Amino acid sequence: MMENNLREGERIDELQRNGYVIIQDPKRFCFGMDAVLLSGFTHVKTGECLLDLGTGTGIIPILLKAKTEGKHFTGLEIQPESADMARRSVALNHLESAVDIVTGDIKDASSYFGASSFDVITTNPPYMIGKHGLQNEQDAKAAARHELLCTLDDILRESARLLVPKGRFYMVHRPFRLAEIMCKMTAYGIEPKRMRLVYPYADREPNMMLIEGLRGGRPRITVEKPLIVYREEGKYTDEILQVYGF
Repeated sequence: MMENNLREGERIDELQRNGYVIIQDPKRFCFGMDAVLLSGFTHVKTGECLLDLGTGTGIIPILLKAKTEGKHFTGLEIQPESADMARRSVALNHLESAVDIVTGDIKDASSYFGASSFDVITTNPPYMIGKHGLQNEQDAKAAARHELLCTLDDILRESARLLVPKGRFYMVHRPFRLAEIMCKMTAYGIEPKRMRLVYPYADREPNMMLIEGLRGGRPRITVEKPLIVYREEGKYTDEILQVYGF
């Protein structure tokens, strides 16, 4: 039974895709809309191999296995408890042949897998710089939100090494770091090619950004139309419902 896969405090949530589910622990860190939007923004072609950096409980590889015809999906996660939950979710969905979860440090990712090992890399990294607003350095939620265990430089350096030539990089982040993100992507040889800003409401400022980069690409970026989350309070727009699979 599903309950036999759970540790104390964990729960099983449905993903609205292919009958897949995921194990989560509210005391640690549950996936949010940013992960779902990243999965909708990412293009994985038939036969491609994908790596998700900082996979947490494996939400991105599992969603992209459901949504695409990719060949294989790997998640890299430094926190053993989260990696364990991710592996149990993979097993619960009978995806062992298509999804691997590796426990390890993003800073050493290229040494685990080797250069030019993946067609696509995704990441939903910590948004906050350093210890800004940090209360508890040991908390799993803090590690997910703050650059305690890896930085933007670590992610981009390793992604540039891990991607095949013309391989694609996808990230969800916050608009307040857009200038830094653009500069550092270019510096590491990952050319920004496509971007979309996410707005909670049509009349508000954007609070998320989705960006695609190409390893060794030529300079030219397409800015897509805004993605609006709510048409009114408590009611998602049709596009958001489609991304979620409702």
